[in-house]
Amino acid sequence: MIQAETIELLEWPRLCQHLATFTATKLGNLAARHLPLGQTQAESLTLLAQTREATLLDNATAGGLNFGGIQDIGDSLERAERQGILTGAELLAIATTLAGARQLRRVIDAQDDLPVLQDLVAELRTYPDLEQAIHHCIDDRGQVADRASDKLGGIRQQLKSLRDQIYQRLQKILQRQGNAVQESIITQRSDRFVLPVKAPQKDAIPGIVHDASTSGATLYIEPHAIVDLGNRLRQAQRQEKAEEEIIRRRLSEQVAEVQTDLERLLAIVTTLDLATARARYSIWLGANPPRFIPPDEQTTLRQLRHPLLVWQAQHEQGPEVVPIDLLIDPKIRVIAITGPNTGGKTVTLKTLGLAALMAKVGLFIPAKEPVELPWFDQILADIGDEQSLEQSLSTFSGHIRRISRILDQVSPTDTDNDRPDLVNSSPLEPTANSQKPTANPLTNTLVLLDEVGAGTDPSEGSALAIALLQHLADHTRLTVATTHFGELKALKYQDERFENASVEFDDVSLSPTYRLLWGIPGRSNALTIARRLGLGENIIQQAQGYVGIGSQTDVNQMIAGLEHQRKQQETKANEAAALVAQADKLHEEILRKTAALKTREQELRLQQEQAVQAAVAEARAEIAQVIRRLQKGSATAQDAQKATEAVQSVGQRHRPAPPPKAKVSYNPQVGERVRIPSLGQTAEVMSAVDEDGKLNVRFGLMKMTVAATDIESLTGEKVEPPPTKVKAAPAPPPPQPAAPAVRTSKNTVDLRGMRVAEAETVLEEAIASALGPIWIIHGHGTGKLKRGVQEFLKHHPQVQRFEAAEQSDGGTGVTVAHMT
Repeated sequence: MIQAETIELLEWPRLCQHLATFTATKLGNLAARHLPLGQTQAESLTLLAQTREATLLDNATAGGLNFGGIQDIGDSLERAERQGILTGAELLAIATTLAGARQLRRVIDAQDDLPVLQDLVAELRTYPDLEQAIHHCIDDRGQVADRASDKLGGIRQQLKSLRDQIYQRLQKILQRQGNAVQESIITQRSDRFVLPVKAPQKDAIPGIVHDASTSGATLYIEPHAIVDLGNRLRQAQRQEKAEEEIIRRRLSEQVAEVQTDLERLLAIVTTLDLATARARYSIWLGANPPRFIPPDEQTTLRQLRHPLLVWQAQHEQGPEVVPIDLLIDPKIRVIAITGPNTGGKTVTLKTLGLAALMAKVGLFIPAKEPVELPWFDQILADIGDEQSLEQSLSTFSGHIRRISRILDQVSPTDTDNDRPDLVNSSPLEPTANSQKPTANPLTNTLVLLDEVGAGTDPSEGSALAIALLQHLADHTRLTVATTHFGELKALKYQDERFENASVEFDDVSLSPTYRLLWGIPGRSNALTIARRLGLGENIIQQAQGYVGIGSQTDVNQMIAGLEHQRKQQETKANEAAALVAQADKLHEEILRKTAALKTREQELRLQQEQAVQAAVAEARAEIAQVIRRLQKGSATAQDAQKATEAVQSVGQRHRPAPPPKAKVSYNPQVGERVRIPSLGQTAEVMSAVDEDGKLNVRFGLMKMTVAATDIESLTGEKVEPPPTKVKAAPAPPPPQPAAPAVRTSKNTVDLRGMRVAEAETVLEEAIASALGPIWIIHGHGTGKLKRGVQEFLKHHPQVQRFEAAEQSDGGTGVTVAHMT
């Protein structure tokens, strides 16, 4: 019962309604509104895995999973199991559901990283034969089709023929007796075809009167001429219905045979719909997947937001949501949250409770990564006013009744009577048991208490609150309580299992900021809030005089000082974070520019290589043309000279210009130590070099004037001699590249008809006497001689490389070997 009360107090049904808006099927919507909590941590982990994979699938495919055609066929399956006959629309819904489920399985199986969802749909049976049978017999309108059976087709053909005959006869009567009818129309009464005849002229069209107008002026008569046809039509219609029922019964029996599998199919599809809804709701919230932590790890919920407030801000023009940070040490058992009213203490309780529930059902949590929290067996809460006039309960009594039910859940065999030391001790006096945890086993429960001990005498209420919190520290994993009692703030300094937190209050704007602060107890600021809410100033001033009596003012001043120090540290931390962010930005910019420079350098290098390759290719083509001209006839010395000049011209055009050499000039400075090689002495420069190229130096006690060209630096640098007036002779031309080799009979070796061993001997002699490349004719044949020759050349120390000859020189039947 208390678990159900907690669900209501935390407004969990509202969150489920929000989740239901992301479902795609009727069953999924219903399941989302009554979402069950995971009973085990393994179950919650499976649900989270489904949500994670549904998120991946939603991002990987356009629009995510499509639940088109899926319908709620549960009632139809139940009626089929009881041997009922399903309607055509119900049978069509079953067929479309089978097709929709099959499409879902195909989409999921087509992905590579969805093991949980693939295991889920692995047992999905969609019965394509049943689907085809239904579509064969039932048309898109849910009616039994003519093709369902030959008999039904014949009956409907007969019905069509009878209707045509009836219409033809009635049309003839209308043409003959047009003055006797009110309107020239053919209508029906009681499934019989009739004509609207004027009452005074009923004898003009004899027949059976089936109905009359309200005024009695019109009679709806079935002429005798079509009564027999109408009777035959009625009989055919009954035959049609009977045949349709036979067909639908047959299909219903087929559905009943696989009813269990179809119910399982519905459950799987609903599970997929819920997983997709959880994924889309989590994406909309900007939530992250939680990790369940063991008892010895810290709970981490940074920038945690209340999901209902996020919805309110997005859809109901609510205020912006202020996130909170919850970093709870594993040894902490009780957190006491203090601070002003309307400051967000209760919202903090509900936010934590909803986060724990969301993790249990497989929802992501609206917090910054990493999201780490325990898996709780129970989440129990006492939030709000339990006052009830019907049950004669005051506010205090209502709280105590609910807290008693909470204690029954967390310690069913233990009562407060077993802890006299807690009940009878002074609220501010540490007890023997307050220094260390008791040996009682802890239940894996989260307890949330709002305004613990309120509604009664403050001294007794605070004493009861202390005893209660110490009891819960002994029995529960975590308890979070809000309070205004100053005595509870001191528990942190008496028991290491307790921690203080407070909601921040802005002294400048005189309003709460809704931020949660850790380690610092809060001030209630009741008088400030009362002033902001409009209470009379004279009353506020008088109350401030009463507050000043006693030590409470000193405590509040101390808390105010702590808050001021915290704000200063927070400001400095924000400034440091801003500097770090700026440094990171500059670092990223430098890396980006460096990468851009490297890319540009690679592009330039590639362009240069391509230009060089193009120039080499062009030069080779021109040289090949020269060689082919020489090979076309008997080469004379004049031809060879022309060829040499042509090759030299190609070399001049394609030779890159040498880079200019940077001139390094050494100029000795006054006071510098230099070396005089001719004297084998080191000396100190006493003056700069004059116009004649001389300078004064001193070594030891001796001074002398020397030419600047006669000295050098200690590192060997020499003074460059001054340029002469005489024009320098032109530099000799650079050595010209050797002319390309031309194939002649002397540098050609014919190995055709030889064995490999014989060819190697001949090649060895040719290579020893070669002054340039040699052309080796081996032909094609079986290719054995060619392979042997090339293998010999590959390992010969004098052969630099070898290649196939030009096509005009024999192509692949000739190998050209180049010497080192």
